[in-house]
Amino acid sequence: MPDRDGEGTGTEFFPGTPAAEAPSPGGAEPLAGASLSTEQLLERLAADRLWLLQQIDGGHWSDLRLDLAALERELGQVLEQASQRVKGS
Repeated sequence: MPDRDGEGTGTEFFPGTPAAEAPSPGGAEPLAGASLSTEQLLERLAADRLWLLQQIDGGHWSDLRLDLAALERELGQVLEQASQRVKGS
């Protein structure tokens, strides 16, 4: 699938970012039919959130910085709430 620029650079989810600058979040393996527990899913999402924060802090996607920072904060809140619910059940 080509990226938004139509170049098919391998950064389909990271338009405008060279592949060398946008490594996969936490080096996580693809899910390919894998079944994850709720805790494992929350851990992966937390790792993805950390990766996103590192990318934002590293100056990537400066034109989207405010939106991505808001998304990162919101994701953090959702993950915290989900974690508390899992621990409480």
